[in-house]
Amino acid sequence: MIIEIHADSIDKRQINQAVDILKSGGIIVFPTDTVYAMGCDLYNKKALTKLAKLKDVKLSKANFAIICPDLSHLSEYVKQIDRSTFKLLKHNLPGPFTFILTATNEVQRLFESNRKEIGIRIPNNNIILELANKLGNPIATSSLHNDQDELLDYFVDPYAIYEQLDDQIDLIIDGGPGKLEASTIIDCTSGEPVVIRQGVGQLE
Repeated sequence: MIIEIHADSIDKRQINQAVDILKSGGIIVFPTDTVYAMGCDLYNKKALTKLAKLKDVKLSKANFAIICPDLSHLSEYVKQIDRSTFKLLKHNLPGPFTFILTATNEVQRLFESNRKEIGIRIPNNNIILELANKLGNPIATSSLHNDQDELLDYFVDPYAIYEQLDDQIDLIIDGGPGKLEASTIIDCTSGEPVVIRQGVGQLE
């Protein structure tokens, strides 16, 4: 199923429809401020397992990030960060960045793993932020492509994504054309921030 949502005039009924799918264990594809991504309710174990299977990994080995609507509940998922790191996040989010931070035990419990880090995303896209806000907790997310794969044109076209993935995905949100460049990944786990993948985001 594919639905069209306009970022500048969001239909709350469509957001509620997408939230219902997430809460029932569905996987959705959605726009961000970079490439389209797929994700599920962070607190639905069935959905997390299904998302991991789509990426052909075990849940305990999955390297999913989480999309938060804002920074207000960050302490549930990441250990205490210093003032300079918080200022870095606040200055650059929402934006096309993935910040790698030290994970709490809650993250380890949710992913049934001993992972020490978690990627945090707050995309500058009203559709996905409204979705995460209405859901009431973060969305576990992964790219449509693998890191070693070339970003192909279909990753920016929701109808091309629909043709490729309709039988594997419960909902695709058409929020207009995406970008062919991924987010910039910044590791903040060891004091000074380190750019480990330069994407569309430029640190200020």
